[in-house]
Amino acid sequence: LNPQLRLVIRLYNRKLGQHLEHLLDQAAALSAPGVDPEALDTTTTVLSDADTAAPALAATAVAGTSKVVQADGLLLRAVERTPPGRGEVADPGLCTLALLSATANDPAGAEGSDVGGAEGPLLLPDERTVAAATGRGTVVLEAVSPTVAAPNGRTTSRRMPLSSLFSRRLRWSLAGLVTSVLALAVASWATTGDHPLHAGYLTLLDLFAIDDPAIGEPLARQLLQLLTGLAGLLLLPVLLAAVLEALGTFRTASALRRPPRGLSGHVVLLGLGKIGTRVLARLRELGIPVVCVEEDPEARGVALARRLRVPTVIGDVTQEGVLEAAKVHRAHALLALTSSDITNLEAALHARSVKPDLRVALRLFDDGFATAVYRTLRSAHPRALTRSRSVSTLAAPAFAGAMMGRQILGAIPVERSVLLFAALDVAGHPLLDGRTVADSFRAGSRRVIALDATAPSERRRDLAASPADDDPDRPTGLVWDLHPGYVLRPEDRVVLAATRQGLAELLRHGPLARTRAGDS
Repeated sequence: LNPQLRLVIRLYNRKLGQHLEHLLDQAAALSAPGVDPEALDTTTTVLSDADTAAPALAATAVAGTSKVVQADGLLLRAVERTPPGRGEVADPGLCTLALLSATANDPAGAEGSDVGGAEGPLLLPDERTVAAATGRGTVVLEAVSPTVAAPNGRTTSRRMPLSSLFSRRLRWSLAGLVTSVLALAVASWATTGDHPLHAGYLTLLDLFAIDDPAIGEPLARQLLQLLTGLAGLLLLPVLLAAVLEALGTFRTASALRRPPRGLSGHVVLLGLGKIGTRVLARLRELGIPVVCVEEDPEARGVALARRLRVPTVIGDVTQEGVLEAAKVHRAHALLALTSSDITNLEAALHARSVKPDLRVALRLFDDGFATAVYRTLRSAHPRALTRSRSVSTLAAPAFAGAMMGRQILGAIPVERSVLLFAALDVAGHPLLDGRTVADSFRAGSRRVIALDATAPSERRRDLAASPADDDPDRPTGLVWDLHPGYVLRPEDRVVLAATRQGLAELLRHGPLARTRAGDS
């Protein structure tokens, strides 16, 4: 009906999504012969809410994991900092992205339990507000570093270790028998005066009961032969046990692993649906130990857990004993990602009864329900740290940005709000074109943080894409630490941090909005 229409599709299958993007972009190009495909305002973007929300959910459960957004091969790193002490000055980093709510540093009410209240987070504050704020943590843009193309080396080995093939008791038995045989060989060498190799050979003959009786030999030789034969009798059941254990291990190699007995400091992940599967993959990429809990043995993520050899407990998380089997009493954090808010809350409360200071991250959809949860947990567990995330809130900006033409580079959650990073051409935007960097800044709305100095003909179309494999050393064209007096020109492209309302205001006055208004 409209070949020039921009398409944004929600699809979980990554490979199918890539093929779909390619085919539909080709169809759009064929619908306008003779027109440069780069000049067309038609794109096909396939997104997954699970892929979009997984990095933030994984970062929520792990202390110290940074929230990052990729831009032209660089990583923008946003970190939370505690409020400075009396007489100290807060370090703003490259720039201050947000002031956290008054409850963000209270373990029981972390991340703003009263959503939308007067003490909620303040996004993109000006320098005067930051300087006047006391007792409130900040989210700052701490560093910009080149992305590392190579993996971090923390991969999951597919080789079966010896410890999983044979039990510890069997290994000790084999070691004891080997030690005793060596001792008998040394004793034979010492008492008979034979060559060490010959003494060892005779010991092995006696061990395996090969017919070479020590008739007419000295008494010491005869006693050693009897002892060695006894060791051979003991070796037979141990070898049989080793064979049976190996067969059992190979038979259950495809089965789910149980949590190891001494496991500690891990993340307990509840739910292996679409969201949990992506979060599990993200946590394993970071090298974080995980124990999964899933009620349905045929759930989507069970196959991934089996392939990655991640310990998994099959059972209803609300039933007694299931979280205990996942070693929640020695866990670092609990990440509840089932599709039921009530189930996530019940699991969190049960986990807190086992370990009161456990870090808990909940997947909650409704903000009002999240507020009630925070108030309950704050009074019941005042020393515990709780986080709340909504998959819809995390994924919505990426979908909305794709509808606007692939301008959104990423989104960073700030409590239950979201701060967007976008790339925009200055041309046609009256709120940017001809204004200085300082004049374009609007507290609580938008802030220019970088300038793309690459020539327009050489710019990368999508700054959020990873660097090309054939050009991994391509330098970035983004310039940071812009002078406040720099005047933005029509040929410039900028990277800015904005709230959803601030970005909508820019686009409402942009060239695409005026074109549509003229057409109507």
